[in-house]
Amino acid sequence: MKQDCAQLKPCRGASGGRALPALVLVSVASYLLVLDSACAVTLERVLQTTLEKNPAIQEAKAGLEQAAGQRLVFRSIVWPHAELGVPAGVQAGHRSGESGVKGFAVGRGALEQVLFNMAVPPSLRRGDVEVLIAQQKLNVAVVEQLHGARLAFYAALYNRSLESIRNEQRNKLEENVATQKNRFEAGLADRSAFTSATVSAEELVPQVESAHRAYREAQLRLAEAMGIDPVESALPQPEGELEFAAMHVDLESETAAALQRRADLKLARLFVRSANEDQRIIAADYYPEVAGRISGEYVPVTGIHRQGSTSKTQDFIGSEIVERAGYTWGVIDNGKVGGAVLKARAARETNELT
Repeated sequence: MKQDCAQLKPCRGASGGRALPALVLVSVASYLLVLDSACAVTLERVLQTTLEKNPAIQEAKAGLEQAAGQRLVFRSIVWPHAELGVPAGVQAGHRSGESGVKGFAVGRGALEQVLFNMAVPPSLRRGDVEVLIAQQKLNVAVVEQLHGARLAFYAALYNRSLESIRNEQRNKLEENVATQKNRFEAGLADRSAFTSATVSAEELVPQVESAHRAYREAQLRLAEAMGIDPVESALPQPEGELEFAAMHVDLESETAAALQRRADLKLARLFVRSANEDQRIIAADYYPEVAGRISGEYVPVTGIHRQGSTSKTQDFIGSEIVERAGYTWGVIDNGKVGGAVLKARAARETNELT
């Protein structure tokens, strides 16, 4: 397969000088410098971008909004339940003293309010815990993603520095190989010195490739944490150098502090609280429930009989208001409530810290 390549020819200016190639080189160098600086990121920028664009953090924020709606569902047990309806129809037929067709419409309404229910207090607390769980899940996501971004940033710096060191070592060994080759060809050294130098130089090749591969993997993890698509954008290049410092850690004090401040442990405690409230809500079915109900009907017309009535003067539909109260109490449940309570207790024990 033959490939034709266009040949670039320098263009002479008015003075006869070759100005265009120099301008092209300067432009290309400037473009590469700008591109490299655009991809370079500091640790502060990495953390800020991770907070704004990380998918896991965005999902946790959406879960916080969902938890606010779920709290309304738990609290709805204490709110009154209202129903409104407007049935309409036509009454036709013949009775003694009545004839013709009559149209009618009835306004109906009902208001029901819980007066006593053992599930009310735990339901209110459960709604508040649901929001706290969502907030703590957001905290866990932020801590984990920022920690992952920080580790990827440091890993990229480390492997880039390691690759640079390996390249310098390989260059020196290649220079040594060239020197030993010249000495061998000149008869000043034997073949073993030349062979040893060649083997030492070749041993560094996989180490350089391994460091470069680890650097690229760290860049990919960094782009993933920052919410950057590596297909559409260049991989971020960490800016700066690693500095090592000695650090002394007191195991007992740090362990006690971690048990108090770690976000995942706080989330586990909230799960325990949530399971406790769920267990109380389920156990509320052991007790009676009392509710009050007010219902009413408004009939704007007269002379309309109830369905199935055969009397001329009785069972007319008229406006009325009825108040009543009633209770329900499930005495026998065949173990349904007890089994649900045991299931909720098992969920609580799963998240308990020992």
